[in-house]
Amino acid sequence: MSHDHDHGSMGAEDHRGRLAVAFGITAAILVAQAIGALLTGSLALLVDTAHMLTDASGLLLALITASLTLRPASSRRTWGFRRAEVLAALGQSAVLLAVGVYVLIEGVQRLFGPPEIPSTELLLFGIIGLVGNVASMLVLASRRSANFNLRAAFLEVLNDALGSVGVIVAAIVIATTGWQQADAIAGLLIGALIVPRAIKLLRETASVLLETTPPGLDLDQVRTHLTEIDHVRGVHDMHASLISTGLPIISAHVVVEEGCFKDGHAPQILDRLQECVATHFDVPVEHSTFQIEPVAHRDHEAPSHA
Repeated sequence: MSHDHDHGSMGAEDHRGRLAVAFGITAAILVAQAIGALLTGSLALLVDTAHMLTDASGLLLALITASLTLRPASSRRTWGFRRAEVLAALGQSAVLLAVGVYVLIEGVQRLFGPPEIPSTELLLFGIIGLVGNVASMLVLASRRSANFNLRAAFLEVLNDALGSVGVIVAAIVIATTGWQQADAIAGLLIGALIVPRAIKLLRETASVLLETTPPGLDLDQVRTHLTEIDHVRGVHDMHASLISTGLPIISAHVVVEEGCFKDGHAPQILDRLQECVATHFDVPVEHSTFQIEPVAHRDHEAPSHA
Protein backbone atom coordinates (compact mmCIF):
# COMPACT_ATOMS: atom_id res chain seq x y z
CA MET A 1 0.00 0.00 0.00
CA SER A 2 1.62 3.23 -1.05
CA HIS A 3 1.14 6.93 -1.29
CA ASP A 4 0.54 7.41 -4.99
CA HIS A 5 1.69 10.56 -6.77
CA ASP A 6 1.80 11.65 -10.35
CA HIS A 7 5.40 12.72 -10.32
CA GLY A 8 5.41 14.47 -13.67
CA SER A 9 8.16 17.03 -13.40
CA MET A 10 7.82 16.66 -9.60
CA GLY A 11 7.74 20.31 -8.78
CA ALA A 12 10.93 21.19 -10.59
CA GLU A 13 11.14 24.91 -11.17
CA ASP A 14 12.36 26.48 -14.39
CA HIS A 15 15.56 28.39 -13.58
CA ARG A 16 16.93 28.35 -17.12
CA GLY A 17 16.53 32.07 -17.68
CA ARG A 18 18.71 32.99 -14.71
CA LEU A 19 21.29 30.38 -15.59
CA ALA A 20 21.42 31.53 -19.22
CA VAL A 21 22.06 35.15 -18.22
CA ALA A 22 24.72 34.11 -15.70
CA PHE A 23 26.37 31.88 -18.30
CA GLY A 24 26.47 34.68 -20.88
CA ILE A 25 28.10 37.08 -18.41
CA THR A 26 30.57 34.45 -17.21
CA ALA A 27 31.55 33.48 -20.74
CA ALA A 28 32.23 37.13 -21.63
CA ILE A 29 34.38 37.59 -18.51
CA LEU A 30 36.22 34.35 -19.30
CA VAL A 31 37.30 35.66 -22.71
CA ALA A 32 38.41 39.01 -21.25
CA GLN A 33 40.38 37.42 -18.41
CA ALA A 34 42.01 34.86 -20.70
CA ILE A 35 43.34 37.73 -22.78
CA GLY A 36 44.45 39.50 -19.61
CA ALA A 37 46.25 36.43 -18.29
CA LEU A 38 48.18 36.09 -21.54
CA LEU A 39 49.14 39.77 -21.55
CA THR A 40 50.16 40.05 -17.90
CA GLY A 41 51.45 36.58 -16.99
CA SER A 42 49.70 36.94 -13.61
CA LEU A 43 49.15 33.77 -11.59
CA ALA A 44 46.18 35.28 -9.77
CA LEU A 45 44.56 36.23 -13.07
CA LEU A 46 45.49 32.92 -14.67
CA VAL A 47 43.97 31.00 -11.78
CA ASP A 48 40.89 33.19 -11.80
CA THR A 49 40.60 32.53 -15.54
CA ALA A 50 40.86 28.77 -14.97
CA HIS A 51 38.22 29.13 -12.29
CA MET A 52 36.05 31.10 -14.72
CA LEU A 53 36.46 28.32 -17.30
CA THR A 54 35.27 25.83 -14.71
CA ASP A 55 32.36 28.08 -13.81
CA ALA A 56 31.37 28.71 -17.41
CA SER A 57 31.38 24.95 -18.05
CA GLY A 58 29.47 24.38 -14.83
CA LEU A 59 26.85 26.99 -15.69
CA LEU A 60 26.42 25.50 -19.15
CA LEU A 61 26.04 22.06 -17.59
CA ALA A 62 23.60 23.48 -15.05
CA LEU A 63 21.60 25.04 -17.87
CA ILE A 64 21.41 21.72 -19.69
CA THR A 65 20.53 19.93 -16.45
CA ALA A 66 17.79 22.45 -15.68
CA SER A 67 16.18 21.48 -18.98
CA LEU A 68 16.54 17.75 -18.26
CA THR A 69 14.94 18.01 -14.81
CA LEU A 70 11.79 19.46 -16.37
CA ARG A 71 11.24 16.38 -18.48
CA PRO A 72 8.38 14.21 -17.19
CA ALA A 73 8.92 10.83 -15.55
CA SER A 74 8.56 7.69 -17.61
CA SER A 75 8.29 3.95 -17.05
CA ARG A 76 12.04 3.73 -17.58
CA ARG A 77 13.03 6.80 -15.56
CA THR A 78 10.49 6.92 -12.76
CA TRP A 79 11.99 10.09 -11.26
CA GLY A 80 12.65 11.69 -14.62
CA PHE A 81 16.04 13.43 -14.66
CA ARG A 82 15.76 14.95 -11.19
CA ARG A 83 19.04 13.42 -10.06
CA ALA A 84 20.86 15.00 -12.99
CA GLU A 85 21.28 18.16 -10.93
CA VAL A 86 23.15 16.16 -8.30
CA LEU A 87 25.47 14.62 -10.88
CA ALA A 88 26.13 18.06 -12.38
CA ALA A 89 26.92 19.60 -9.01
CA LEU A 90 29.19 16.65 -8.16
CA GLY A 91 31.16 17.12 -11.37
CA GLN A 92 31.47 20.87 -10.82
CA SER A 93 32.70 20.46 -7.27
CA ALA A 94 35.27 17.83 -8.30
CA VAL A 95 36.72 20.06 -11.03
CA LEU A 96 36.64 23.04 -8.68
CA LEU A 97 38.63 21.07 -6.11
CA ALA A 98 41.24 20.14 -8.73
CA VAL A 99 41.61 23.80 -9.72
CA GLY A 100 42.00 24.79 -6.06
CA VAL A 101 44.75 22.25 -5.45
CA TYR A 102 46.61 23.41 -8.58
CA VAL A 103 46.42 27.01 -7.36
CA LEU A 104 47.98 26.13 -4.03
CA ILE A 105 50.88 24.24 -5.61
CA GLU A 106 51.63 26.86 -8.27
CA GLY A 107 51.26 29.70 -5.78
CA VAL A 108 53.90 28.28 -3.44
CA GLN A 109 56.30 27.81 -6.34
CA ARG A 110 55.86 31.40 -7.49
CA LEU A 111 56.57 32.77 -4.04
CA PHE A 112 60.22 31.83 -4.59
CA GLY A 113 60.44 32.97 -8.21
CA PRO A 114 57.81 35.61 -9.03
CA PRO A 115 57.70 36.97 -12.60
CA GLU A 116 57.27 40.66 -13.43
CA ILE A 117 53.57 41.53 -13.51
CA PRO A 118 52.25 44.76 -15.14
CA SER A 119 50.04 46.21 -12.42
CA THR A 120 47.92 48.53 -14.59
CA GLU A 121 46.70 45.80 -16.92
CA LEU A 122 46.20 43.48 -13.96
CA LEU A 123 44.03 46.06 -12.22
CA LEU A 124 41.96 46.65 -15.35
CA PHE A 125 41.15 42.98 -15.89
CA GLY A 126 40.49 42.49 -12.19
CA ILE A 127 37.87 45.24 -12.27
CA ILE A 128 36.26 43.77 -15.39
CA GLY A 129 36.02 40.40 -13.66
CA LEU A 130 34.57 41.85 -10.46
CA VAL A 131 31.87 43.85 -12.25
CA GLY A 132 30.80 40.83 -14.29
CA ASN A 133 30.77 38.48 -11.30
CA VAL A 134 28.69 40.87 -9.21
CA ALA A 135 26.18 41.06 -12.08
CA SER A 136 25.98 37.24 -12.21
CA MET A 137 25.56 37.06 -8.43
CA LEU A 138 22.61 39.47 -8.58
CA VAL A 139 20.98 37.26 -11.22
CA LEU A 140 21.38 34.06 -9.17
CA ALA A 141 21.11 35.37 -5.59
CA SER A 142 17.35 35.21 -5.04
CA ARG A 143 17.08 31.52 -6.05
CA ARG A 144 20.48 30.20 -4.96
CA SER A 145 18.92 27.80 -2.41
CA ALA A 146 16.42 26.29 -4.86
CA ASN A 147 18.58 23.28 -5.75
CA PHE A 148 22.14 21.93 -5.87
CA ASN A 149 22.73 23.31 -9.36
CA LEU A 150 21.87 26.90 -8.49
CA ARG A 151 23.73 26.63 -5.22
CA ALA A 152 26.85 25.37 -6.98
CA ALA A 153 26.54 28.07 -9.63
CA PHE A 154 26.15 30.84 -7.04
CA LEU A 155 29.10 29.61 -4.96
CA GLU A 156 31.31 29.48 -8.02
CA VAL A 157 30.36 33.01 -9.09
CA LEU A 158 30.91 34.20 -5.50
CA ASN A 159 34.35 32.60 -5.48
CA ASP A 160 35.08 34.29 -8.80
CA ALA A 161 34.08 37.65 -7.35
CA LEU A 162 36.38 37.11 -4.37
CA GLY A 163 39.11 36.04 -6.76
CA SER A 164 38.67 39.26 -8.74
CA VAL A 165 39.00 41.22 -5.50
CA GLY A 166 42.25 39.37 -4.86
CA VAL A 167 43.50 40.27 -8.34
CA ILE A 168 42.64 43.94 -7.76
CA VAL A 169 44.38 44.02 -4.38
CA ALA A 170 47.47 42.32 -5.84
CA ALA A 171 47.57 44.87 -8.66
CA ILE A 172 47.38 47.77 -6.19
CA VAL A 173 50.12 46.28 -3.98
CA ILE A 174 52.43 45.71 -6.97
CA ALA A 175 51.78 49.23 -8.27
CA THR A 176 52.47 50.93 -4.94
CA THR A 177 55.26 48.76 -3.50
CA GLY A 178 56.70 46.75 -6.40
CA TRP A 179 56.33 43.54 -4.33
CA GLN A 180 55.73 40.96 -7.08
CA GLN A 181 54.96 38.16 -4.62
CA ALA A 182 51.58 39.84 -4.07
CA ASP A 183 50.35 38.08 -7.22
CA ALA A 184 51.29 34.65 -5.82
CA ILE A 185 49.73 35.51 -2.45
CA ALA A 186 46.49 36.48 -4.20
CA GLY A 187 46.55 33.18 -6.09
CA LEU A 188 47.00 31.25 -2.84
CA LEU A 189 44.11 33.13 -1.23
CA ILE A 190 41.87 32.29 -4.19
CA GLY A 191 42.83 28.64 -3.77
CA ALA A 192 42.10 28.79 -0.06
CA LEU A 193 38.62 30.08 -0.88
CA ILE A 194 37.97 27.44 -3.51
CA VAL A 195 39.02 24.24 -1.75
CA PRO A 196 36.78 24.26 1.40
CA ARG A 197 33.63 25.12 -0.54
CA ALA A 198 34.40 22.52 -3.18
CA ILE A 199 34.91 19.84 -0.51
CA LYS A 200 31.66 20.76 1.25
CA LEU A 201 29.60 20.57 -1.93
CA LEU A 202 31.38 17.37 -2.97
CA ARG A 203 30.47 15.72 0.34
CA GLU A 204 26.84 16.82 0.15
CA THR A 205 26.27 15.64 -3.41
CA ALA A 206 28.11 12.35 -2.78
CA SER A 207 25.87 11.84 0.24
CA VAL A 208 22.80 12.08 -1.98
CA LEU A 209 24.23 9.58 -4.46
CA LEU A 210 24.99 7.20 -1.59
CA GLU A 211 21.32 7.54 -0.58
CA THR A 212 22.02 8.52 3.00
CA THR A 213 19.17 9.75 5.17
CA PRO A 214 18.21 13.36 4.30
CA PRO A 215 19.84 15.89 6.67
CA GLY A 216 17.46 16.86 9.46
CA LEU A 217 15.40 13.67 9.31
CA ASP A 218 15.92 11.39 12.34
CA LEU A 219 14.70 7.90 11.45
CA ASP A 220 14.65 6.85 15.10
CA GLN A 221 12.16 9.62 15.80
CA VAL A 222 10.17 8.68 12.73
CA ARG A 223 10.00 5.07 13.86
CA THR A 224 8.91 6.13 17.37
CA HIS A 225 6.09 8.33 16.08
CA LEU A 226 4.86 5.71 13.63
CA THR A 227 4.67 3.04 16.34
CA GLU A 228 2.56 5.40 18.46
CA ILE A 229 -0.23 5.25 15.89
CA ASP A 230 -3.17 3.10 17.05
CA HIS A 231 -2.99 -0.58 16.03
CA VAL A 232 0.65 -0.32 14.85
CA ARG A 233 2.78 -3.01 16.47
CA GLY A 234 6.13 -2.42 14.82
CA VAL A 235 8.07 -0.74 12.02
CA HIS A 236 11.00 -2.32 10.21
CA ASP A 237 12.90 -2.26 6.91
CA MET A 238 12.78 1.55 6.94
CA HIS A 239 14.70 3.50 4.31
CA ALA A 240 14.92 7.21 3.55
CA SER A 241 16.92 9.09 0.94
CA LEU A 242 16.99 12.22 -1.18
CA ILE A 243 16.33 12.03 -4.92
CA SER A 244 17.28 15.67 -5.47
CA THR A 245 16.83 19.01 -3.77
CA GLY A 246 13.46 19.15 -2.00
CA LEU A 247 12.51 15.58 -2.89
CA PRO A 248 12.99 13.23 0.11
CA ILE A 249 11.42 9.78 0.04
CA ILE A 250 10.76 7.15 2.71
CA SER A 251 9.58 3.54 2.78
CA ALA A 252 8.91 1.06 5.57
CA HIS A 253 7.17 -2.16 6.52
CA VAL A 254 4.52 -1.50 9.17
CA VAL A 255 3.21 -4.35 11.29
CA VAL A 256 -0.41 -3.93 12.44
CA GLU A 257 -2.90 -6.00 14.42
CA GLU A 258 -4.49 -8.92 12.61
CA GLY A 259 -7.97 -7.50 13.06
CA CYS A 260 -7.17 -4.40 11.00
CA PHE A 261 -7.43 -6.46 7.82
CA LYS A 262 -10.93 -7.60 8.79
CA ASP A 263 -12.55 -4.49 10.25
CA GLY A 264 -11.32 -1.97 7.64
CA HIS A 265 -8.72 -0.18 9.79
CA ALA A 266 -5.84 -0.77 7.36
CA PRO A 267 -6.65 2.10 4.95
CA GLN A 268 -7.11 4.48 7.91
CA ILE A 269 -3.73 3.48 9.31
CA LEU A 270 -2.13 4.11 5.92
CA ASP A 271 -3.59 7.62 5.88
CA ARG A 272 -2.21 8.36 9.34
CA LEU A 273 1.23 6.99 8.46
CA GLN A 274 1.44 9.20 5.38
CA GLU A 275 0.14 12.22 7.25
CA CYS A 276 2.71 11.68 10.00
CA VAL A 277 5.78 11.71 7.75
CA ALA A 278 4.40 14.54 5.61
CA THR A 279 3.52 16.97 8.40
CA HIS A 280 5.09 16.05 11.74
CA PHE A 281 8.82 16.48 11.09
CA ASP A 282 11.08 19.37 10.12
CA VAL A 283 11.77 17.58 6.84
CA PRO A 284 8.34 16.81 5.34
CA VAL A 285 8.25 13.65 3.24
CA GLU A 286 5.36 13.63 0.79
CA HIS A 287 6.60 10.69 -1.26
CA SER A 288 6.14 7.76 1.11
CA THR A 289 5.59 4.04 0.58
CA PHE A 290 4.36 1.79 3.42
CA GLN A 291 3.83 -1.95 3.29
CA ILE A 292 1.17 -2.76 5.88
CA GLU A 293 1.42 -6.36 7.04
CA PRO A 294 0.15 -8.67 9.79
CA VAL A 295 2.45 -9.94 12.53
CA ALA A 296 2.69 -13.39 10.93
CA HIS A 297 4.06 -11.95 7.69
CA ARG A 298 7.46 -11.37 9.33
CA ASP A 299 8.13 -15.12 9.15
CA HIS A 300 7.92 -15.01 5.35
CA GLU A 301 10.30 -12.11 4.75
CA ALA A 302 13.93 -12.33 3.68
CA PRO A 303 16.51 -12.22 6.51
CA SER A 304 17.89 -8.95 5.09
CA HIS A 305 14.70 -7.11 6.08
CA ALA A 306 15.34 -5.42 9.41
